[in-house]
Amino acid sequence: MKSITLIYDDSLIEKVESEVLPLFENNLKIMVAYKDYRSFKFSVDDFLVCYLSDRQLREFLDDIIENHWKVGFLPHPEMKEGLQGFGVSSDLGSAVDNILETEEVVEVDMLYANDEPVLNRLIIGNTFSLLYGSGVKHGFFAKLGGRIKNFFSSFKKLRLQPYILECNTDTDKVKKIDTAALGMVVVQHGKSSILSRRIIEDSNPNDGLLHCLVLAPKSYWEIIKFAFYSIFKSKNQSLLPSYVAHIKTDEIKIESDVSIDFTADGIVASAKKIHLQVKAKALGIVPGSLLETEKEVEKERIFKVQYLPSGELKRELLKRNLPFSNHATTEEFKWLFSALRENSKLTTNYMVLMALSTIIATFGLFGDSSPVIIGAMILAPLMSPIISLSMGVLRQDENLIKDSLLTIAYGMAIGYLFAVLITLITPLNTVNNEIVARIRPNLLDLGIAAASGVAGAYAHAKKEIAKTLAGVAIAVALVPPLSVSGIGLGWADWSVFFGALLLLGTNLAGMVLAGALTFLFLGFSPFRLAKKGLLISLILVVLISAPLGFGFSKMVKENKLIQTLSGREISQGKLRSVRVIQMNPMRLSMTVVSESPLDIFELEEIKNEIQEILGEEIELELSVAVKL
Repeated sequence: MKSITLIYDDSLIEKVESEVLPLFENNLKIMVAYKDYRSFKFSVDDFLVCYLSDRQLREFLDDIIENHWKVGFLPHPEMKEGLQGFGVSSDLGSAVDNILETEEVVEVDMLYANDEPVLNRLIIGNTFSLLYGSGVKHGFFAKLGGRIKNFFSSFKKLRLQPYILECNTDTDKVKKIDTAALGMVVVQHGKSSILSRRIIEDSNPNDGLLHCLVLAPKSYWEIIKFAFYSIFKSKNQSLLPSYVAHIKTDEIKIESDVSIDFTADGIVASAKKIHLQVKAKALGIVPGSLLETEKEVEKERIFKVQYLPSGELKRELLKRNLPFSNHATTEEFKWLFSALRENSKLTTNYMVLMALSTIIATFGLFGDSSPVIIGAMILAPLMSPIISLSMGVLRQDENLIKDSLLTIAYGMAIGYLFAVLITLITPLNTVNNEIVARIRPNLLDLGIAAASGVAGAYAHAKKEIAKTLAGVAIAVALVPPLSVSGIGLGWADWSVFFGALLLLGTNLAGMVLAGALTFLFLGFSPFRLAKKGLLISLILVVLISAPLGFGFSKMVKENKLIQTLSGREISQGKLRSVRVIQMNPMRLSMTVVSESPLDIFELEEIKNEIQEILGEEIELELSVAVKL
């Protein structure tokens, strides 16, 4: 049987007498009001159980540590931080049972900030509570609602603050980190704290080390990505976002040129310097039921700080509010701009490839051969100057725009030249399926062009995925519409010429706008510089979208008509292979599957029945298939 001394909050004497004392039964030696504890002389053999608020406990801790008293904790209504820091159950009965049943007293560490004890957490600046749980158990929907609320609270003007961190290393040397950050979260351990165990691993309350998470996002987008992750994360996911550095050591000194606002266990304070240190095994406690301790722990420091902004990037981030998207690094700028300027130049290789790809595409179109046309797509070099033009438009770089447009224009001229020549010497003038597919563009083609522009820009910006450019070239299909337009010019068939030219213009405009937006999103230009170029590109795309919208509407009507007639049972049989030849006036082609041959009168009846179904006059090309 334990002999317990209860140190209680005298303002809650009635609650103590009615709810706390009965739980201890005969294990209670004496009860002492907090205001009177200094008049008692406790020995190292005494076991003190504290029923105190966070404020009282923080005042009491120094005496406990100095006198080596052994303590346990009960859940006081105003002991929110201590509850989490020491892993105490919020249920009074469970906490008392844990104290009575636990024989072993464990020596745990204490975190200090500027020589003041920290029960649970210290928060510097803006740390987005999405990173950590509240520490209170709620239902699924309550947690989800809280996370969504925190997500939307993130949208306000944010600015990084300069910090210098000096940390002890394993070699007793001081590691100095000069960076910029939104804020920091500091805890002594990750067990039963605001930081869930799946975020901080290998954490123990008696390893002599503290954890400091430094939040240094380079853009709003990084925050938004992790905010969505935090809302819907599963219990098994444990990775921190890339913009959070993790330092695990026994002492950190934090300085800044400006005043540092911070909260220690919810108490607001401000200072130019913050000295964080851990006093190893300073406190002998009966650990709460939610606090896991180990006798043998590894004292391994961690410095995951490679993604913290420094040097030029740090200076850029400190100049203004946090941008929406990441700004590319100097190295990324140098490499990409060098490649894009090179791609915008007119070269002999470009002209040769343009000629060869057009020749192959034109022969493939006349031969109605998809594999041959795909080969021409892969060979075509038009993708590179178009992506260069996207960057020129984004950054208002006149030289890059001029060079790219000149290269594209020369490439198209070569394409038209060879497409027209091949058309004139080829004794074929039939509009086949491959040609028809490229003279009736619609909004779907604009969507393909936009997606290809995004893929092309992204592939150019990332060295490691540049090999996907062949797939992008196939997706956007620049040379085949150019060749079809040349075929229309050679035939003097203006419907073919202008139809294919519209598809080519759609692909070019869609790719330029989507590529420019992608580069903007990747941080290769501030929005204020990009506004004019993006506006011009957007106007061009909107103008092109008008005829494309008409084409898309026409395609929808055709599909609806085909669905209405295909497989339909009529008096003479079933309709199959329905095809729309022309919408105005309407011309249809289809097959009737009948059980016997049909005469001209029965065929007329079929036409009349179809006209009744559609509600308009039609021209009909009808084939009859006899079912045996």
